[in-house]
Amino acid sequence: MFVAAAGAYVNMVTHLFQVRGARGGGQHGCCALRPLPGGCRGAPRARKAGTARPHALTEAPASLSPPQFSLLTGFGALGLMVWLTATPHSKETEQKRLGMLAGFAFLTGINLGPLLEMCISINPSIIPTAFLGTATIFACFSLSALYARRRSFLYLGGFLLSGLTLMLLSSLVNAFVGSTWLFTANLYLGLMIMCGFVLFDTQLIIEKAESGDKDYIWHCVDLFLDFVNIFRELLMILGMTEN
Repeated sequence: MFVAAAGAYVNMVTHLFQVRGARGGGQHGCCALRPLPGGCRGAPRARKAGTARPHALTEAPASLSPPQFSLLTGFGALGLMVWLTATPHSKETEQKRLGMLAGFAFLTGINLGPLLEMCISINPSIIPTAFLGTATIFACFSLSALYARRRSFLYLGGFLLSGLTLMLLSSLVNAFVGSTWLFTANLYLGLMIMCGFVLFDTQLIIEKAESGDKDYIWHCVDLFLDFVNIFRELLMILGMTEN
């Protein structure tokens, strides 16, 4: 449970400061992949006429900057996850916890809105490319964990949590330093860490199930976070490459 919570928190804070670093048309951060009119004060606008815009639910409201929007939706998702953790798994609470899972997934998706709109303004093909890449990576690493020797990847837990801590610290530092190199290194480090979490979480879920833990709802949260975090990292990497 701590693995998923730590991953979600680092993901939220990292995204917040990456966007914050680009306010006013700066040269680093996710919005710096392509300078947009007015920096990041509002939802980015598509540059070319005819470019499809995301659904209104995925756009940051005009009264909120992308960092504020990410912070609010991120804390909302984190709050639902904590509530889900505090609610024991049973037949009586199953429907309630499924509702929490749906709300958590919804807010997590909304949290991606500013990043998705930015990618559309650069090249709309980035989104399906990143999704297919994420699905391929997730499937390959999941199968590797399933067919590998039992418990062979559980030792990765300590290294992965250390990597998450390093990501958080480097993101906080980069919010004030504004290093493009550090931002790029953090992206690739994050991608490698999230791939490792797919191996770790898959085998951990198997071991929990073998020991009698049938909380499939929380297991979904673990794997969902892995998938979303890989997708986020690929979006930003492909956006930088395209630009």
